[in-house]
Amino acid sequence: MAVPRVIGTETEYGITIRNQPDFHPTFASALVINSYQGGRVRVRWSFDEESPERDARGISADDTGPAELDSGLINVVLSNGARLYVDHAHPEYSSPECADPRQAALYDKAGEKIVAQAVENAYQVLKPGEYLYVHKNNSDGKGNSYGYHENYLIDRELPFSDLIRYATTWLVTRQIFTGSGKIGSENERPPVQYQISQRADFFEEEVGLETTLKRPIINTRDEPHSDVSRYRRFHVIIGDANMSEIQTFVKLGTTALLLAAIEDRALPDDLALADPVSATWQLSHDISLELPLALADGSAATALELQIRYFEWLSEYAESTFPDPVWSDVISEWGAILHDLEQDVMLTADRIDWTAKLRMLSAFRRRDDLEWHDPKLALAALQYHDTDPRKGLAYRLEERGNLRRMFDDQELQLATTEPPPDTRAYFRGRCVKKYPDSLVAANWDSLVFDVGAETLKRVPMMEPLRGNHSLVGDLIDSSLDAARLLEALES
Repeated sequence: MAVPRVIGTETEYGITIRNQPDFHPTFASALVINSYQGGRVRVRWSFDEESPERDARGISADDTGPAELDSGLINVVLSNGARLYVDHAHPEYSSPECADPRQAALYDKAGEKIVAQAVENAYQVLKPGEYLYVHKNNSDGKGNSYGYHENYLIDRELPFSDLIRYATTWLVTRQIFTGSGKIGSENERPPVQYQISQRADFFEEEVGLETTLKRPIINTRDEPHSDVSRYRRFHVIIGDANMSEIQTFVKLGTTALLLAAIEDRALPDDLALADPVSATWQLSHDISLELPLALADGSAATALELQIRYFEWLSEYAESTFPDPVWSDVISEWGAILHDLEQDVMLTADRIDWTAKLRMLSAFRRRDDLEWHDPKLALAALQYHDTDPRKGLAYRLEERGNLRRMFDDQELQLATTEPPPDTRAYFRGRCVKKYPDSLVAANWDSLVFDVGAETLKRVPMMEPLRGNHSLVGDLIDSSLDAARLLEALES
């Protein structure tokens, strides 16, 4: 039986400040992080238990330590259990660990609200005439791509070779319902007017450890942030940041189901592609979804046809293995998307970013007689991803009922301050809120407290599903300070 589904996301946001001659992205990102005034504690992020250079294939790599010192120094842990920090000169929001895809999509979306609030607060220190923009996108249009990563808890006993075998074609073909859309091409790919994915052009390897150069379809980083003898963390770097709540839910839910089916040996075929790397960007360039992809067995099929096969297998698997209604919702939404893509891709424009944006840009082109390379169109495409609710065009579509929502404003606002109840993120978030003056360091699998003793006290959290509300909620409620909490935990 597959291990429980624990899911999280990491979003690097694009950032710029207009009318600031000495703009520096790292300093601007630090301004955003330090401007957030919600439930938070500024602590040193501990890299003691982290191992980003460990390769799941058993290949040794030099331990270079943290890529940037900034990611440890400019760091806050939030009361919702998330992490907000500077990474590679971008503000990054890493969501708390979540126990199902609906919860994961909710906390992913909450990150947008947190970043928007931080940007609003940052204007207190900006000079008159300076304007700060933060976008939930993946490309600056100048040859640079920044990441959106997904994380899934999987069984350590699953051979990594099986993961490579069965997940590669899935990750390549799922972009037909996970892409966020982009004008033009990059990374020396063939020219195109509009494509499905913002990230596809930047993938150059089938398997590898890198995340910023020679990006692989399957990332081999073996850093579970949990009990290494029991778990892996499947670190997915091929995928777009999505504004659509429905799209994020389906993306996370279907991929979690796929991984569970791999663990349970429930997939009858690997559907191996002859050339997954070329197929990745070729598929993204084909908005008609009619491109046949060459398979390793000599046959060919479109991405949509392959996804329909996955749907048949995983819907049957989910019905017998995952009775919780949230998984039925995943299957229902996914099936409706595939059906509509098969009839007319634009039927999905009410829940898929790449078609919603295409519909919007096509309307602008007709209205203003614009060519695809017109800067006005590029600006509109970028503004779709603006996290400012007053300016973001995706939010405008939501307000008009043209882009469906899953979450109401009250639920989203609550998720910016309260942690999910079913994972260790609950313990982390509650400690941030109740004992901020006693926390001195943190990482995903531990918190470090200073309670006035001779040494600092470290609380390990190696099991992602422990530290939840049912296990520690009453304990935190009854502990007036961190010292009493630690005494209770030790006893």
